[in-house]
Amino acid sequence: HSWADALSSIRLPYVKYICPHAPRIPVTLNMKMVMPSWFDLMGLTPDAPEDEAGIKKAAENIKAIIEHEMKNGIPPNRIILGGFSQGGALSLYTALTCQHQLAGIVALSCWLPLHKAFPQAASNGVNKDIAILQCHGEMDPMIPVRFGALTAEKLKSVVSPSKVQFKTYPGVMHSSCPQEMLAVKEFIEKLLPRI
Repeated sequence: HSWADALSSIRLPYVKYICPHAPRIPVTLNMKMVMPSWFDLMGLTPDAPEDEAGIKKAAENIKAIIEHEMKNGIPPNRIILGGFSQGGALSLYTALTCQHQLAGIVALSCWLPLHKAFPQAASNGVNKDIAILQCHGEMDPMIPVRFGALTAEKLKSVVSPSKVQFKTYPGVMHSSCPQEMLAVKEFIEKLLPRI
């Protein structure tokens, strides 16, 4: 819900925006409380155990949305995946393991799930030239900016390093800011010019 609002402020009139909701599942990190979550979270450090089955299942759900859009006439090279926090993590994983060449990835305040599986997990390198905009608040207490920087370095070993942009925002916590949203808008405009 909140990201649909955030996107409305930078929305391009000729671009279709799809904001799927994560299912409600028990999350280990939050004492097994049921909450919206794409996959289970056991910890938020680079070496924390990960819900591999849940991550892969969530990625398949997003790939089904991509397939649906392609059947409706949207070429994959006009599709950008993006998200914030866990949604950004899922966007990175999904795009890098996708069989179709996508336009780009917007990855806000996030990390690359199952990072040890890359670069091998990247589907035949079909997205090795994908453009990635990664943004992170420098004061993020949930996913420290250092984790974001490590993710950017890892991404440079998976895709063409010149295609990875990593922008940080001073004073920003685990949230977004107008400058970040402007960077997202410019990224989308560049990758999806009006046709």
